[in-house]
Amino acid sequence: MQFNKIQGLIQKGIEEGATLVAGGPGRPEGVNKGYYVRPTIFANVTNDMTIAREEIFGPVLAILPYKDEEDAVAIANDTVYGLSGYVQGEPEHAKKVAARLRTGNVHLNLTGPDLNAPFGGYKQSGNGREWGEFGFEEFLEVKAVMGYNAA
Repeated sequence: MQFNKIQGLIQKGIEEGATLVAGGPGRPEGVNKGYYVRPTIFANVTNDMTIAREEIFGPVLAILPYKDEEDAVAIANDTVYGLSGYVQGEPEHAKKVAARLRTGNVHLNLTGPDLNAPFGGYKQSGNGREWGEFGFEEFLEVKAVMGYNAA
């Protein structure tokens, strides 16, 4: 099912007018069986295209151009998802941009995951958190006791 879904999304990108830079539908060259997908890159993608709006979960990259930082942040936030984002640049400026992204995680300058940091998303990418103190708290039961004044 996943193979067919990815193949359909690649085809949809072509039909909607994205520029196919590499890859495309089908299996990688020399592979004639299995559920392998050709690594695919699209350029000139607009945010209204299906390949920009759907989580593909395959080796497919959609490159969306932007005019300036405001436009980039608007494009990044214009989605029903919000699991993870990436910002590349001077650390202090990148941190300010990261604060504007509606996503549960932001990696600055290609940093990897941190198991002590909370992991989880915004919007349709989930509400709960895993890892770190916030992930631990997901397993706690909190009790409130009313009617008692501590001295």
